[in-house]
This record gives sequence, C-alpha cells and structure tokens, in this order.
Amino acid sequence: MSLSEIQSRIAKAEAAAGRPAGATQLIAVSKRQPDDRVLEVLEQGHLLFGENQVQEAAGKWPAFRARYPEAKVHLLGPLQTNKARQAMGLFDAIHSLDRPKLAKTLARLAQEEGHCPDLFVQVNTGEEEQKSGILPTDADAFVAECRALDLPIVGLMCIPPVDEEPSLHFALLAKIAARNGLEGLSMGMSGDYERAVALGATHVRVGSAIFGARAS
Repeated sequence: MSLSEIQSRIAKAEAAAGRPAGATQLIAVSKRQPDDRVLEVLEQGHLLFGENQVQEAAGKWPAFRARYPEAKVHLLGPLQTNKARQAMGLFDAIHSLDRPKLAKTLARLAQEEGHCPDLFVQVNTGEEEQKSGILPTDADAFVAECRALDLPIVGLMCIPPVDEEPSLHFALLAKIAARNGLEGLSMGMSGDYERAVALGATHVRVGSAIFGARAS
C-alpha cells in the first residue's frame, strides 16, 4: 500500500466521521527501516515519523534532519530514565510517558534544559501485565500529577491487546482524554487506523503499511 493511499483512507475516514479534513496526523513508523525507504517517504513530502528506540533515532535522524529540517520525529516506544535527556534533544514528542519516575525525571530535565517535547501519557487500556502504561483507573490522578510538575501533557496513547476489538480501547482512551481536557489521541496502527480515526484519533502510527515488511 502506498503512502498516498493511506492518506486517502484517513481522509475518507475523517469525512465519514464528520471530522475536519486533516484532523488526524499520520506518523510514519520508521523503526528498523533501511535509510533508503525512509528517504523515499521524506522525498514524497511526508515529514512526521515515529521511532521506538532512542539509540536508533540518534543514529539516523540527525543526518536526515540536516537535509529535511522541517521533519519531526516522535518517540513511540518505552523510554528508560537514563535515556531521557538524550530523548528530549532528539524528539518533538514522546508518546510513552508511563510512570511517575519518568515524569519526575522529565520535569527535572525540562527545568534544566528550558524546553520539553510534547508528552502523551500511555494508558494500558487492556490492563495487560506485560505492557507498559498507566492503568485506566489511575490515569486521571497521573495526568494531574504531571500537570503539577508543569509537564506539557497534550494527550493520551494506547496499544490495544492484539486479540480484542480495538475500537473498545479507542473509545475508552477518548473518554479518559475528554474528562481530563486533553485533545491528543495517539491510537491506531496499520491494521486498525481507520477505526481509530472514526473514534477521534489525532495521531495514527502506521509502519509496515507504508514501508513494507521491517528488517529483522
């Protein structure tokens, strides 16, 4: 599937849901993709990308950004506290704020550096033991805690369980965001992004559908 076809599907899903055109941003997930594939998407004029690891992003994005200074990169994967300072210099947004210790670290670094990327709180909507994220019942308190630390919380993120209907999780995330006055909803991936758009996603994360199968 081509980048333009995915953009067209997103536009159709927005129209069908009665949402304004362009309400959903497409994050091209470039983790473990060869540089030539990433370059091809940049050359098509797409400028928003997602990475899962700080180290991998540090190895490839400074060079890409030298050529495409308007490109933006979001961190989608888990962030270790010892990589937080490096992440703040690399990413325009972090979608995986998932625990109080990380929030406190980012707040301290933001004071030192004088800036902070936009932050999405990751919510473990399926309450899966192996998955990162704040439990839905703890989300309101955690958002309040982050705001008290002056962190720029712009929205919520979720990764639904693979064996459950994702729309239920998207609807839950939207409900938590609405009651906390948050507009950002990072939800929906290659297999379900149209359903996410229908339920209010502001950012969908699509990798394999744009780039093809990942390098192992």
